[in-house]
Amino acid sequence: MRAPRRTAISAAIRSRTAASPGSGPISSTPFRTRSEPLPERRAGAFFGRRVGKPLKPSQQAALTRHLPGLRLDPQTPPPVRAAALFPRPVERIQLEIGTGGGEHLLACAAADPGAGFIGVEPFVAAFAKGVQALGEAGLTNVRLYDDDAVPLLDWLPPGQIAEVDLLYPDPWPKRRHWKRRFVNPDNLDRICRLLVPGGLFRFASDLPSYVDWTLATVEAHGVLAWTAETADDWRRPWPGWPGTRYEAKALAAGRRPTYLTFRLPAQDDRPAQDDRKDRAEGGRPGGTTR
Repeated sequence: MRAPRRTAISAAIRSRTAASPGSGPISSTPFRTRSEPLPERRAGAFFGRRVGKPLKPSQQAALTRHLPGLRLDPQTPPPVRAAALFPRPVERIQLEIGTGGGEHLLACAAADPGAGFIGVEPFVAAFAKGVQALGEAGLTNVRLYDDDAVPLLDWLPPGQIAEVDLLYPDPWPKRRHWKRRFVNPDNLDRICRLLVPGGLFRFASDLPSYVDWTLATVEAHGVLAWTAETADDWRRPWPGWPGTRYEAKALAAGRRPTYLTFRLPAQDDRPAQDDRKDRAEGGRPGGTTR
């Protein structure tokens, strides 16, 4: 068996133990050294490769300087209050899966300093860009995680996340790989467990078959309600959307992104799933065979 590849993140931080600037657990276990291999992916992981081109020296330096105080560690005891993960009180918490280089995450954090933001990105190069940009911005209301999102979702306390954004997840376009898509009943259970009543799950993708897949899977799951009233609700980006590098590449290639929003109803206010797909002008997003 081929040995697992080393991670540039662990190479940048040599056995440093992170101290939390807040009252919650950040990274209380030592980071791996360069000589230690990257652990194999969790069985059923929903992302592809982690390591690409070598990091630039400036990115390595940013990881060494900033990551210890930012990185969450699901191997520590779970927090009772998610707000304790931040150094100052926060009014709401937003979780973003697929932060890429951090364009959307940092724009949201800068625009809403009273909220806390948690970003998840397993791809090393993109994660390093996000850490570097975050360090340059000097934002203190952001926490990061650089691996499979599932352990983090299971670690966070229930009912305390106002919004979960899933941005351009690995598409797994081949039918035999669809089971590896992040949107599935188990992960929808995890997302619903984290959301506050009335909380949002937002999904962006440029792959029509994944859009169809998400709509069908959420509908079959039966908890979250699709909020679209007109076709513009999924064709136009969400308010305040700054765009991402990946999205810019998709648009340049002629691919049209879709933006879906689902809401977790309040416990005593869960309406029957109405037929929004018929009421929304222009039919339904996606348009390919599931």
